[in-house]
Amino acid sequence: MRQRILAWSAIGVASLLTAGLSAVHAQSLADVARAEEARRKEIKQHARVYTNKDLVSVPAPASSAAAPAPSDAATTSAGKQSGTKDDKAEAEAAGASDVAAKSAPKDQAYWSGGMKSLLARLDQDHVLADALQSRINALTADFSARDDPAQRALIGVARQKALDELERLKKSTLNDQKAIADFQEEARRASVPPGWLR
Repeated sequence: MRQRILAWSAIGVASLLTAGLSAVHAQSLADVARAEEARRKEIKQHARVYTNKDLVSVPAPASSAAAPAPSDAATTSAGKQSGTKDDKAEAEAAGASDVAAKSAPKDQAYWSGGMKSLLARLDQDHVLADALQSRINALTADFSARDDPAQRALIGVARQKALDELERLKKSTLNDQKAIADFQEEARRASVPPGWLR
């Protein structure tokens, strides 16, 4: 007797659920479209649409090694890629300072200061590259000494980041050397005495 009551109860619950589902499915697609159109008409202020111009570039996360300060060439290229108004204003200000620098007399202080800053940047890149190479060597030794695959994976990721940063520094060093050669060529064309570049 008890089993019959449970069976009839289950049938009753199933029929109620079926009736409820059919009521939900009875709403047609046209009804849903009309309801959505009415909802949209009630909205007074439209949602803001974001474009790439609204986005600000975010610097890449620093690697586990000490991250060097970006060179002026990298900063300039990053500024050219960004399309924000602030970057355009900064570029115009930099262009105005370049015009002022070109119109200003290029005396001994200009030439010696320019060469010193270029050499300092090259020296800094060399020091950072040496430090990264030491870190890569330590990570390589640590990688080969570990047995745990999870630890090896973490060390491998850190080592790869250091290798990528070292490659970037090598390119930066080449750019620094080219900037020094260009500066020396500019000085030669301007008939600057060699002692002014020291």
